[in-house]
Formats: sequence, structure tokens, C-alpha cells
Amino acid sequence: MKKSEQPAPRISVIGTGYLGATHAAAMAELGFEVIGVDTDPRKVEELREGRAPFFEPGLPELITKHVASGRLRFTTDIAEAAAFADVHFICVGTPQQSGSFAANLSYVEGAARSVASNMTHDGLIVGKSTVPVGTAARLRAIVAEVLPEGIQAELVWNPEFLREGKAVDDTLAPDRLVFGGTTDRSEALLRQVYATPIAAGTPVLVADLPTAELVKVSANAFLATKISFINAISEICDAAGADVSLLADALGHDVRIGRQFLNAGLGFGGGCLPKDIRALMHRSGELGAYAAVGLLQQVDEINMGRRQRVIDLALEACGGSVLNRRIGVLGAAFKPHTDDVRDSPALNVAAALHLRGAQVVVYDPQARSTAQRMFPTLGYADSMGEAVSGADVTVVLTEWQEFVDADPVTLGNLVHTRTMIDARNCLDAVAWSAAGWKVLSMGRVPEVAPLDADLAALATAR
Repeated sequence: MKKSEQPAPRISVIGTGYLGATHAAAMAELGFEVIGVDTDPRKVEELREGRAPFFEPGLPELITKHVASGRLRFTTDIAEAAAFADVHFICVGTPQQSGSFAANLSYVEGAARSVASNMTHDGLIVGKSTVPVGTAARLRAIVAEVLPEGIQAELVWNPEFLREGKAVDDTLAPDRLVFGGTTDRSEALLRQVYATPIAAGTPVLVADLPTAELVKVSANAFLATKISFINAISEICDAAGADVSLLADALGHDVRIGRQFLNAGLGFGGGCLPKDIRALMHRSGELGAYAAVGLLQQVDEINMGRRQRVIDLALEACGGSVLNRRIGVLGAAFKPHTDDVRDSPALNVAAALHLRGAQVVVYDPQARSTAQRMFPTLGYADSMGEAVSGADVTVVLTEWQEFVDADPVTLGNLVHTRTMIDARNCLDAVAWSAAGWKVLSMGRVPEVAPLDADLAALATAR
């Protein structure tokens, strides 16, 4: 090793949920020795066996590869991790508090306290969890209070920008890196950790702590606002007979706007966007920034209203009541490529229809087990065909490719009534209508196929 080269730091990752497990595996893939820490012995045992405790494309392969290589191991012993590592990433959850919009910071505070109090040599504590602005300053005070005598540690912030379903790629090749509150020494150490993506062109933004804390929640708030905007416009489209999908295509050609996240439908859910915008709303109120409070409240209300809109469509399709009607539900996860059902609009709608007396049967390619744990009283199917068999109404609630590519003729032969509610505006309404389905969408002009060749000829002649 040349004198100018620094030895590779060893890394600990505190928390092995979606963020932590992915970050730990990716750090091992980048060549570091990594130890992951979690308080859940069952989860740690699964990870030690090379199994991911949740569905995320590409993650099981990385975990298996690096548990076998010896670069990646897992423990419940925070003291072991503190003694082993030089850089400690805090990746624990910040869920919404019960009875409040505020974030529950007990896990972040506990992680920082545990790492700092068990450190046996100087190191760097790096927050990655999404937190309200001002949290890092409080954590610095906690770290300073509990550090053993003679040990030095900086606490900085490096927010995560993972998208569930694409988390591995987002970690190995992030679109940006933000370092908050760093000194020259800690910035150099983080640049060493992220040397591979930086060399590949990932930009680095060095910021103060409050700015770094605000980046992730602001990004999520903007995306949530964009989704709720197009959903509000879809209501106008419904009232005026316009097509929100074509409208979004037209808007998307404006480079100032862009087409991404302009898909009208059931709205957003999951473990990040809803709780993050509510936490930002709460913190904005504490800081007296009331314009943000009002904006985010409207975003949240529009989003939640989309769920009721789908329920209303189902009631309308069934003549005003879903009592004893069989409803085939396609989708349980909050979005495709994940088994995450936290605050899932799909499950929320399915459960609401069940409470109204419907016989609900749910199929999801990946989220059956997680959905069944959360809503055990719903019916579940092992296939799309089983879910829609005998259905009076079929509802697409998660835009899995399997549903987008489904054959409307084949499914039409299984259902009782060919009525489809496309709550994600993801189906080819012309093809489904041509197969005899009545397709109800969100802000789209209904497609009505000609009933026979004579009608088609008549329409052409006119």
C-alpha cells in the first residue's frame, strides 16, 4: 500500500430494514467489510442465512454473495459493531407517531446513543434515516454526552434517496450524494466510502446539517405534490369529459414539468411519502412556516380522497351496494416490484370494500404474505385467474406488469360480469372494451367498442 493511500474503513449499518439491509449489502458489493445490526433476532438470523426479509429485486443475490464471501455479517450486538467499524451508518426507521403527524425519533436517538456509548476508537457516525430538520443537532448533543472518555466522533448527515423496487441500483449508482455538516476529515472519509459512484460521475453536494436533513423530505413532498396535482386535474377531466392521460402526455413535453409522476390514479402510499409529508407538515408548523403546512395538507387530502373515489366507482358498478358481491382485487402492494403494504392504497380500498360486505379476493405477485398478516380477514388467491373467477367487479389497484399484460378475453371468460375498474389507468382500455368489458378509469374518457361489424361500418360511414 502506498503511503498516500488510506486503509479501507470498516462499516457498520444500524438497522436492517429496507434502507439498512440494502445499504449494507451494497457497501459490501463496493468492497468494504460490513456488519449489520438489528434488535430483531429473527431478522438477523434470516440475513445470516443469506435471505432478505422482504422482497427487493437484486437484494437477495447481493446478500447471499457477500455473506458467503465474508464481507457481510449481521449481529444483534451493538457493542460488537461499534468496536469493529470506523464508519457507522444509522438506517433505522422514523415512523409516524401514534396520534400525531410527527415522526417518532426514538429509534434514531437510541441508535446514535448506543453506537456512541459503545465506541472503542475514533469514528464517524452518519445519519441516513429521514428525519425532521433539527434532529441532527440534537443527536450531536446526545453523542457528545455519551462518548467514552478519550474517544472522538463526528456526526454528519448523508440522506438516502432509495426507491423501493430499485433500491439496489439507487445505492450502487445514486443520482446524487449529499454530505451534511462535514469537516474536511469526515468529507474525505465519505468520499472514500463512495469512491466508486463518485468516479462514475455521481455529483456530490456538501451542505450544512439543516439543508441535508431537508433534502429527502423536500424531494418526497415535491413528488407527492405532483401526483396530487394530476389527480386533482383528473377530477376536472371526469367532470368535463377530458382524458387525463393524454393531458399528462401533453404536459410532459414541457421540459419544465416532465412526464414522470404525472400518472393519475389511486394515489401514493408506502412507508415513505405519506409519513414524510406529514412529518414535514408537523415540523413546518413548529417552525412557523405555515405556507408549507397548508400546501402539504391539501396534497395529503387529495391523495386520500382517491381511495374513496375507487370505492365509489365500485359501489356505482354494483348498483349502489357491494353487499355479497364478489370483487376480484388485483394488487396489494403500494406499488409494483415490492411486497411493501405499509399505507397501501390497494389494501385500504380492498379492506373498505370488505367492510361494506363485499366478498373480496386479492391477488398480488409478491405481497400476499405481508398483506395477509395485515388484513387476515380478506380472501387471497394464488393467481390472477383465481382472484377474478366469478367476480362481479374486477379492480386493478397495483400496476404490476402481469396485470397490464393480462388477456382481457381469457379473464372475461372467468368473471361473472365484465366490469373493470382500472384504478391505476394502466390498462389498454380499447383492447379491454373490444373484449366486452366495461372499463371505469380515473379521469379518462370511457372507451366503448362497437358491438358488431354493422355498427363499426355505420360509425365509419358517418
